[in-house]
Amino acid sequence: MANETRYSNRTIPKISLHNFGTRIDAITAELVAAAETDGFFAVVDHGIAWPEISAQFAQAERFFALPDAVKATVPFTRQNVGWEKAAQVRPSTGQPDQKESYQMQYGPVVMREAWLPEETIPGFREASLAFMRKAQAVSEKLMMCLARGLGFDDDYFVRVHDVTDPDIQTVLRLLHYFPLDPEAPVPETYYRAGAHADWDLLTLLFQRPGESGLEICPGRDVFTEFGLGDMWTKVEPVEGEIICNIGDLLMSWSDDRFKSTFHRVRTPRDPTVDFFGPRYSMAYFNQPIKSCQIQGPLKKYPVVSGSEFIQAAIKRNYAALEARKARDQKLEIA
Repeated sequence: MANETRYSNRTIPKISLHNFGTRIDAITAELVAAAETDGFFAVVDHGIAWPEISAQFAQAERFFALPDAVKATVPFTRQNVGWEKAAQVRPSTGQPDQKESYQMQYGPVVMREAWLPEETIPGFREASLAFMRKAQAVSEKLMMCLARGLGFDDDYFVRVHDVTDPDIQTVLRLLHYFPLDPEAPVPETYYRAGAHADWDLLTLLFQRPGESGLEICPGRDVFTEFGLGDMWTKVEPVEGEIICNIGDLLMSWSDDRFKSTFHRVRTPRDPTVDFFGPRYSMAYFNQPIKSCQIQGPLKKYPVVSGSEFIQAAIKRNYAALEARKARDQKLEIA
């Protein structure tokens, strides 16, 4: 697949949130145009300073530096929280992503068993929740514009993504992709993150300059189809930029008007251009309260609840993992 990849020089839009209150109409127009085409855009002047982002990356490094036996005490669960390592199998590859991740939500009930003890990693919980609230503030501005673009009230999406609601499903995911030896051949079955679309409303992705690998590939017309095109675009990390993308939930909620685009973290192959070191990123997935009712203005799809939509997506992820395990067992028997 690596040898067959075709690339375009497409650039994703860069949208400034400067003077948001007085520029909301202009920002909305830019945002809607991006959502209707590639579904990806970069946000600048968003109010989160680079030192604040770097500080949360430092928290991520602290967490992932812990022994696996410690991290395994907060395993990933069907509540969409916790730690996993090389366990997420993408249907597009049939292989586990070569990374580890840790997911956090706001709700004290769902996180009761998912936080490590304070003495194990002092200050981690407080710092992470504070960073999540900053990401939420940016998300709410974007959600206002997206709601306007669809003809909803300004607070339509904000209301159902209220992080004070005990049933909120919004997640901050810390990611660590394993380093590779640039002198050794990389197996063809090795993937940092296989091609996939996010299942949330809107994703805010934080990256570090120099740690490349993110690529996008537009091509979906309806959220129920795979829709992977044949032309990829590299999205290089830039200090302070937040890369945002539309998720399947918003594609459905917009009656397929806004595009949830497939993307991946490319496995490095060429030491002269690719990043082989440990790669860190942070994804803030805006996911609604469980009881909210999801249906677009044109009512193209049946009404589903926030819980039903997210659980169906999680189920698909587990189905891919179980299929992978079944194949491995058959090979062992053979």
